[in-house]
Amino acid sequence: MPLPQRFPTIEVVTGDITRERVDAVINAANARLAGGGGVDGAVHRAAGAAQLREACQAIGSCEPGGAVVTPGFKLAARWIIHTVGPVWRGGSHGEPETLSSCYRSVLSAADDVGARTLAIPAISTGLYGYPVALAADIAFGTVRASATNVALVRFVAFDEETFGAYQALR
Repeated sequence: MPLPQRFPTIEVVTGDITRERVDAVINAANARLAGGGGVDGAVHRAAGAAQLREACQAIGSCEPGGAVVTPGFKLAARWIIHTVGPVWRGGSHGEPETLSSCYRSVLSAADDVGARTLAIPAISTGLYGYPVALAADIAFGTVRASATNVALVRFVAFDEETFGAYQALR
């Protein structure tokens, strides 16, 4: 029997997302799920690149705004939930809607596998160029408005700028 849905507690920390002890780590992936730079590369390396690459190849791809799940392999987390954020093109090409969809899709995927605690990076703010403050606002707004069985969402900032943007919204 599923637990009743509620709104998750939100925490903000700085650190290395691959070291988080949660049920699921969220990976800011590319559409091919092929690993790469930033969070995606770090997650692949820490989880075990060969195993994760094989699991991702079996899935194939993920559309922007969607989410797919793989095992966590060598991570402390049981699962990795991969989501593909939008590339920033000025904000008038559906980027806010796609980014919000990432967070909704992640929460839905977490509910599907029974993950109650999540560590989430600043999706799309690295190589994809999404402005940090705008992305943080969407992240917090979407998570706060989403009923889910997830009890804890921990936003993990890699740098002080991102941490400050998240902290300002608490």
